[in-house]
Amino acid sequence: MFKRMQGIWLFLIVGCLALALVGCNQAGAAPDGAKKVAIVTNGDEEAVAAMETALKGAGYEGQYIVQSLGTSELGGKLIAEGDKIEADLVTMSSYFLETAQEKHQMFKDLTFTTHALEEYPAYHTPFLANTGALFVNTEVLKEKGLPTPTSIKDLTKPGFKGLVSIPNMMDSSTGWLLIQAILAEYGEVEGKVLLRDLLTNVGPHLESSGSGPLKKVQAGEVAAGFGLRHQAVLAQEQGAPIDYIDPIEGNFSLIESIAVVKKEEQTTKLAMEMAEVILQDGRKDLLTDYPVALYEGETVSDVHKPAHTKKFAEALSVELLKQHQEFFQSAK
Repeated sequence: MFKRMQGIWLFLIVGCLALALVGCNQAGAAPDGAKKVAIVTNGDEEAVAAMETALKGAGYEGQYIVQSLGTSELGGKLIAEGDKIEADLVTMSSYFLETAQEKHQMFKDLTFTTHALEEYPAYHTPFLANTGALFVNTEVLKEKGLPTPTSIKDLTKPGFKGLVSIPNMMDSSTGWLLIQAILAEYGEVEGKVLLRDLLTNVGPHLESSGSGPLKKVQAGEVAAGFGLRHQAVLAQEQGAPIDYIDPIEGNFSLIESIAVVKKEEQTTKLAMEMAEVILQDGRKDLLTDYPVALYEGETVSDVHKPAHTKKFAEALSVELLKQHQEFFQSAK
């Protein structure tokens, strides 16, 4: 009887192990000997969710892992490590991708047609775009007796002292959109005076996060701020006392792109398939959270169309970013 029970238990244990192994394979082990695709992104939660929804819907669940890093951290890794980076697929600010490619030739040309509205290098294509704008708390403006600003320059007026919040360009790429607008409209000399006056009014409300200023405006801690336009539109639609303003200096945008790192053949092939799926199936969700048309056939509602769309005269690059960071620091 004891031996018979031993046999039954052995049978059950072996059976469970077999089922576990089958379960692992069904969870999505990468085919053809490829390892799981490592996706590294500087995107926020909404961007990651759109990617994962697209990949799972196409049957890639279990065949990838996602790691989120800040723009500065991921950019540093790309520049320093090249194709040795622990990533097979990257979504990242396009200017960082282009600088990394120039230094390391680390990305593989995309093997699918994108139909982007603008022309991009063969190795990357837009994933999403972020656009800058002003926003205000209408209740605080009324309480303080302040006029609605129409420009960044308006926020330097004495009445806004201590009532303005902006992103710190040293920490947030959203802050670069502000600096581009100032430099494009006023140049370095007048722009530095304006930025110094603006920082005086900002005081302790210089935020390390691009979404920080909107949070302070919504909370009523300040009257006005600068940040991402679509976030302010959403806040207003959800009933917050928020109004968004397209500054006369212009609405500048930053493109986040997708690229495939040159690695072992099977993994790179799988990463390329995933990149195509993310764009084909993920853009619908991405357009909801980042309403900027980037591809043929895409449309956004009028409320999401900035009044003063502009592009900086120089091509964006890591070197230009450093120059503008020095400009920002010099105004403090």
